[in-house]
Amino acid sequence: MAAGLQYPPELLFTICEYIYAAGLPPSSTSSLDPLAIGEYGAPTALPSSMPPANWSEPVARKTLSRLCLVNHAWYEAARPWLWHKLEVRLPRSWLALVDEITGTEDDERAVLAVKESIQAAAHAALASSMLIGSSSGEEAARKWKESILESLTSPDGSIPPELLTPPASRDPSPRRIRAKSESPARWKIMRSISDAVQNVMDLTEPGVYGVMIHNTFVLVPRLHDPRPGRFVRHLDFNHFRTIGMRRSVDDSATSRFVTGERVETLLKELPNLIAFGATEYMDGALSLPVLNELLLRGSPSGGRGRPTRARGLVAVDLEEEDRERRRDCKELVAIDLTGCVSAVFVRALKEFVNTHILHQDGYSSGSDDESRRQSRRSRASRFIQEEPLTFPGLQRLGLRGVKSIQSHTLTPFVLAFPSLTHLDLSATRVTPELLTALGGSTVRLHSLALARCIRLTGSSIRDFLVRAPAAAQIQELTLYGDQTFPTPISTDDLDEIISLAPCFTSGELTYLDLSSAPVTKELLIDVCKPLPKLRSLGLSYIPDLELGDIAKFLKTKAPNVEVLTLVSTSPDLDRNRAGAGVGIPRGSAQQASLALHSRLIGPLCIPAYASTLLSQTVVVPPPPTRLRVIELSVPTLTGLGAGAGTWRIIKSKGGRGWYVDTACGWVGAELKRNLPKEHPLRVQMDRLADANGNVNSGVGWHARKMEILHGCGMLGREDGLYGAVSFAYQG
Repeated sequence: MAAGLQYPPELLFTICEYIYAAGLPPSSTSSLDPLAIGEYGAPTALPSSMPPANWSEPVARKTLSRLCLVNHAWYEAARPWLWHKLEVRLPRSWLALVDEITGTEDDERAVLAVKESIQAAAHAALASSMLIGSSSGEEAARKWKESILESLTSPDGSIPPELLTPPASRDPSPRRIRAKSESPARWKIMRSISDAVQNVMDLTEPGVYGVMIHNTFVLVPRLHDPRPGRFVRHLDFNHFRTIGMRRSVDDSATSRFVTGERVETLLKELPNLIAFGATEYMDGALSLPVLNELLLRGSPSGGRGRPTRARGLVAVDLEEEDRERRRDCKELVAIDLTGCVSAVFVRALKEFVNTHILHQDGYSSGSDDESRRQSRRSRASRFIQEEPLTFPGLQRLGLRGVKSIQSHTLTPFVLAFPSLTHLDLSATRVTPELLTALGGSTVRLHSLALARCIRLTGSSIRDFLVRAPAAAQIQELTLYGDQTFPTPISTDDLDEIISLAPCFTSGELTYLDLSSAPVTKELLIDVCKPLPKLRSLGLSYIPDLELGDIAKFLKTKAPNVEVLTLVSTSPDLDRNRAGAGVGIPRGSAQQASLALHSRLIGPLCIPAYASTLLSQTVVVPPPPTRLRVIELSVPTLTGLGAGAGTWRIIKSKGGRGWYVDTACGWVGAELKRNLPKEHPLRVQMDRLADANGNVNSGVGWHARKMEILHGCGMLGREDGLYGAVSFAYQG
């Protein structure tokens, strides 16, 4: 490995970056099947189910962890990528994570950290000056160090003089009685040293700290920071659970693992965090300080003349220090708040919106009289700028199931993000006013979820999809409704949407769910334009739509659909529904199975064999469509028994079920049917069918929850064991 030491650190870092990227789901077109975990060869062209389109995350992590054991150079290159993405699953691992990233440092350790950072900064500055022909050697390095120390000990320096004193000259104290350190925050120490190096550079070699050498911009390397918080880009609680720990109700209420204080402390050590995912199992920790740490980063850091509500000079200084620290942090790109309904979160979000977006006094109680409230507002108005606070960096927002947030809080909160591309408002109190305001904003959506939104009207959805520029580029759309909360869209509204909405007329849709909408034969065959890119289609809870009409639409308008949902759809399948006015079942289980195969699977999935009269050569043309997965209701699946031929039933962990062609899938970049029994993909599908629902949460098709953190949208998925996707299946 001695030769490996000759490689530049940038090359090793790039190699590790590619290893990490190999474990991420592809951003382009990929397979819709669950990720196969096993030795199936290297990832290949997209889309592909076997070999998979990407390595599994455990393989990528194991590779990086082994590279850390090669030597120090590889350790420094691989370590950032091991910390790049954190998924909190167990309470004890969460406590260990907090201690590793935010563990308190005593004064002696702080002194050592400052000394190492100054020494590293001096050598880095010397290396940069050598690139432009300046002197080098130990004497030059000593002078650099003395100049940096002199700059740090200036009257306006932010590092206390005692931290610049070598530890050996100070009296040691027993660790057991050591008081809590009063040293400044790590971010402040690092920035002070960096600023000192820049000042010295400007005085001795102007413009050297970042210089152009041979048409290349050279930067001084990062200063040494022993904590790994700066590497974290992705923090996810989607799989966090405390179930099975044998804790009493009292323990769960009084001794929580994920508390607001711990989350806030952790977020302060993650300056480069860009994706955050929460869940209903820890939403009690989403307090106002946590929301401030998440959203008030970068440009919205609070340095916009906001009125302070602190009391006393010390509180004011702390608030200004927080604003200064957040200004150096990266803005969030994605935040997923799916299912967060706790009173703590609802109260914190309301206060955040009132304070930072609506400019209202969030601290006034109901007992305050009107004169006192007006007085506070008048004093605050002197500090408030006319333009509202916005968050231009956030592109993906998930609010699915956030039912406790009132519309007067939800509307301004969503409108504060002018750069959204992915928005999930399913099962929320979204109103027509929000859609109207969103249509006139700068938002340009690619993925939109409005499932089970009971306060929306059909006309508001129609106007937004047809006339709003924000909806012109939508590629993934779900208007899902069921028997409990059907869609409010009428037949006339749906006619106008299908015929005039840009997302339909452009033919760019890849995911569409119109479940419970009044879809008719005329709308599908006569009105709808071709949708050549559509891969997943939801047509559940449409009881009067015939299977023959669906088959004709798929064959003529959407031949590339692979996944189709038909739960409680068509009189041919729903044998438990009585006929109109006669009160008798519409068909038996055998008739439903026969209708499914003869009217849908046969015409769409089986190629028509042909032969020539002269050579007797059998010509096998491709099937008319790519249909291979059909979601059906539980009674219909029960009537299908063990399936027919290669078509078998695969159930999810959450109660949904699909009728799947187990001998069909993406192999390489080609969709192949009639795979042999020993083919790995068919073996995996047969194994899922034999499991009878005893599978992980990543098994399924046609997700109802948008994947937010990676930006994969409604078609996104990761393997159920290590993925960030929660499919929220409903039986």
